[in-house]
Amino acid sequence: MLYDVVLRAPLFTGLSPQVAMALVNQMASVRLERGEQVFTESEPGDRLYVVREGKVKLVRRSSDGRENLLTVVGPGEMLGELSLFDPGPRTSSAVAITEAVVLELDHDQLTTWLNQHPSVALHLLQALAKRLRRTTEAHADLVFSDVPGRVARALLELSGRFGEPMDGGVHVPHDLTQVELAQLVGASRETVNKSLGEFAQRGWLVREPRGVLLLDVERLEHRALR
Repeated sequence: MLYDVVLRAPLFTGLSPQVAMALVNQMASVRLERGEQVFTESEPGDRLYVVREGKVKLVRRSSDGRENLLTVVGPGEMLGELSLFDPGPRTSSAVAITEAVVLELDHDQLTTWLNQHPSVALHLLQALAKRLRRTTEAHADLVFSDVPGRVARALLELSGRFGEPMDGGVHVPHDLTQVELAQLVGASRETVNKSLGEFAQRGWLVREPRGVLLLDVERLEHRALR
């Protein structure tokens, strides 16, 4: 079914497929090219999005123009839902890192939906709490972990969400450039490449364009905790 992946989003958790599809059918479908923006930091937050296909990154820019990659969102995940609970300016920009398709729901439609199905609000809050926990852990890593540890942790987190088990390992098509992966772990591209090179020399992974093949998840987990 075309929308099976969409129905995994917290917006539809606990609902029957018939009820969930009734909302999906109200949502506008937006097709994005790689590099195209879904929304921009500081613009009014008036709708949320569910990713149907592809991947979208959430980024913030510092006052000197540097970009910080906060997270990557893939099929069945949401973005922009914070605007429901805090309808102020966007706190980040969302940019497609692959060709992507997202479904959008404006604030008025969402409010009507939650009034009809109040239990959904709890699942949305749980999704926000999970994202906040990931952000808190990422900030702690910047303080307490070295770059190789942060790289290992980022690869494992990406593997948990986008990994594809295969003979001999886990294929992780993260679709990030070297610069974007460096932004995700808060380090320079050169330092992240050095860490990846060391992991490859030890036989823990194989590097691929915009992806990796993880060969020794256990050792990467141990390195992420050091």
